[in-house]
This record gives sequence, structure tokens and C-alpha cells, in this order.
Amino acid sequence: MHDKLNRMKEQYESTPIPDELSSVVNKAIAARRTKNRALPWLAGVAAACALLFAGVNASPAFAKAMSDVPVLGEIVKVMTIREYAEQDGSTEVHIETPGIANLGNPELEQTLNNKYLEENKKLYEDFKDEVAQINHKGGGHLSLDSGYEVVTDNEQLLTLSRYVVESAGGSAESRQYDTIDKINHLVITLPSLFKDDSYIQVISDNIKEQMRRQMQDNPEITYWVEQPGVQSDIPEDLFQSIAKDHNFYIDKHGKLVISFNEYDVAPGYMGVVEFTIPTEAIADQLVSNEYIR
Repeated sequence: MHDKLNRMKEQYESTPIPDELSSVVNKAIAARRTKNRALPWLAGVAAACALLFAGVNASPAFAKAMSDVPVLGEIVKVMTIREYAEQDGSTEVHIETPGIANLGNPELEQTLNNKYLEENKKLYEDFKDEVAQINHKGGGHLSLDSGYEVVTDNEQLLTLSRYVVESAGGSAESRQYDTIDKINHLVITLPSLFKDDSYIQVISDNIKEQMRRQMQDNPEITYWVEQPGVQSDIPEDLFQSIAKDHNFYIDKHGKLVISFNEYDVAPGYMGVVEFTIPTEAIADQLVSNEYIR
């Protein structure tokens, strides 16, 4: 099994750039012009990039090929720059790494793409270590699925969601978001939207209110939040506050959405949970209505 893991690592990190890359890109663009539809397994990804899914590694050759691709409106934005899949008995791994192009800022693109590559490299290494530990203890099922989705893509904003689903008996999903201002070429952070830190309490109180209301309206919904007249056995596990740099994104309607990973504030059956914050609730804290409307 150790040799198998080493071969998996070598395949993941050393997939070569095909010599015909430029030809593939050009043919894909021509096909995209005649077929106005996305490939079913890549929501919002250009067909030109989809054809490169089988392990195209980020490299100077790849960057050069992509620099020769014309900007076709809003087509070439997000692509798979590395993908790896392996199934071996009770072990299964699928990692799809996104890359962003044509943002108008090569330095920002490189910073983001390098971050995605490094994060997924570590994800793979951690998975390999877990497999080794499980096999050392006698074996067991372990799977990892990591990919991405374009959540928002309009004239000004691009929001990319990256997800990880790990399964070992049970499963747990986590998500990370990057919301990018395509006009001003910057990544928007949660603190940058507000005048001061008072937004932390305001948003946290609104989320608690939404949690209680949802549970009142639907008995099948459960959140770990303080409720009037209800004593918790583990009060320290109750949701108290978001972090200053909490996971968030801005949706296509210009609304702020706060996201929690599976098990963060609710039982696992609730999955990843999100709360859309009413703009009127945070209007006094916002720096401006440039992004949040």
C-alpha cells in the first residue's frame, strides 16, 4: 500500500503539460462559440478550460498558452488547472484545483492560483497520511472529494467556492470562499466592508435570531444556539459570535451571506448552513453600498 501511495503522489504532482495544449485551447474556444452550453460537470467553466481537466499543471507553458486566449466576454474566468482521481479498494480520492484567468491583474491571478494549488497539495498530503494511519490500524474506508463552484459572476464580482467532503464512516463538508472585485482587481475581506468591528456583534445577533426563527417554524431544524427558557447541557458549544474574518460571500443579488461548515453550529444532518444577512440590519455598519445592496 505504501508503494501505491507513492505512485499516487507522483502522478498527482507530475502530470505533464501536453505539447498540443495551445491547439486544444484554440479548438475548444471554437467549439464554445458554436455551442452555447457548459459541460455538465463544470458549472460556469468555459469549455476551453474543461478540455484541460485531465491534470494540466500550472506552469510557465500553461500560463503562456492561456495568455494567448482572447477574452470572450465572460467565458474564460475559471478553469481546472489540476485534477487527480484515484480509487483503490476502500480508498477514494478526487481533487479538482481551480485556476482563475483574465481578471486583468496577472499578479492577483498568480497569487490566487498558487494558493489553490498549495492548499490542495496539502490536502492531498494529509489524505495520504490518513490512509497510512488507517491501514496501520487494520484498514477502513476513507474518501476525499474536493472541487469548486462559481457562486457569483457578474460585471463586478466573482465569487469562487471551494469545497472539501471527507468521509470515514460519516462525512463532513467544509467550504471556503473568495469574492473578487473584477473592476478594482482585489479580494474583498469581511472587515473591509465595514467601518469598524461593531459588525461582528450585529451580524452574530441577526444570525441567532434567524436560527431561533427557523427552529420555531420547522421542528426538523436544529442549531446550537441559546434559547429562552432552554438549558443547554454543553453551553460552551452554543454559537456565540462569528469571527472577524468569518467565511462569507456576496451573492448575485448583492446580499451578504455568512457560511458555516458542517458541524460548526448544527448537527451533521444540517450540512453546510448559510445565513443571508438583511442589508437593512447592517446598513449603519457598512462603509458603502458598493458591494452590499
